[in-house]
Amino acid sequence: MALQAHAVEILHWDRKPLPVDLPVGGERVIVLDRNVRVGLPREIASADILRVQSAGGAIYLKASQPFDTQRVRIQDVETNEVVLLDLTAKESGASAEDIKVVIPDGGVASSHDEAASQEGNRSTADSDQGADGALGLPAPVALTRFAAQSLYAPSRTIQPVPGLNRVAMRLPASMPSLMPSLPVKATPVAAWKLNAWTVTAVKLINRDPVRTFELDPRWLQGELYSAAFMHPTLGRRGSLEDTTTVFIVTNGVSLAQALPLGGDS
Repeated sequence: MALQAHAVEILHWDRKPLPVDLPVGGERVIVLDRNVRVGLPREIASADILRVQSAGGAIYLKASQPFDTQRVRIQDVETNEVVLLDLTAKESGASAEDIKVVIPDGGVASSHDEAASQEGNRSTADSDQGADGALGLPAPVALTRFAAQSLYAPSRTIQPVPGLNRVAMRLPASMPSLMPSLPVKATPVAAWKLNAWTVTAVKLINRDPVRTFELDPRWLQGELYSAAFMHPTLGRRGSLEDTTTVFIVTNGVSLAQALPLGGDS
C-alpha cells in the first residue's frame, strides 16, 4: 500500500519574525522541539478567536475567525529564548501544512537578553548613565542582568559586578499603585544598587481567573527608568503561567520613592 508523504513547511529563524498564515477553522501545527509557552497580544488572546495548545515541542493553533497580522512570542520555558511569529488568520488561501522551525545554535535571543539589548541601545543614547567597567555594560543593564541571574540562574553562573550591593527595599508587602489598571498583585522580592541606579525585582501574580495579559512597561506607574519582564505574558489565575517577575530600574531614587502617592502605604 502506498503511503502519502506528509508535507511540512520549513522556516529558518534568523532573528526576523516568521510569517505564518492560519486557515480559519483548521488546525496548524508548528514544531520547535522545545518546551515552550506562547505569548499572545490582547487582540487575539481569547479562545473564541485563537485556540492555542502546546505539547511535546509542538504548538497547535486553530483560528475561529480571521484576523490581521499579530506579533506572537514563543518562549522556551527552560532557557527563556524567544522566537517571534507574525500570525495572520485567513478565510482562504492559507496552507494547513505543518511547520518546522529550524533554529541555529546560538540563534535565539532570550527575553532577558532582548530586554537588555533594548536597554543598552537606550542607555548609550544618554551620556549620564555611566557604565560598569568590569562588564563593559551600562549600569542599568548590568543591574537588570545580575538581578535576573540572582533569582533564576544557578549561583555558580552569576557573574559578580564590582560596586553592586543588595539593599533594603522599604516597600510594603503589596503595591497596588504599581499596575493599577490590571488585576495583578505586585509583591517586592529584592533590590540591588550600583552607583545611583537601583533595580527592584517585583513578583506579579494575575488574579483574574479568565483573562491572560500581554505585559507592557507602559502599564507600570511611577518615575521609572526601565522595566524588563521575565515572561511576555501573565496567564489566567491558577495556570502555570500566572506568575512572573519584573525588574524595575530607577535612577537616583528607590522604587519606594518613585511610586505614585500611596504606593508605599
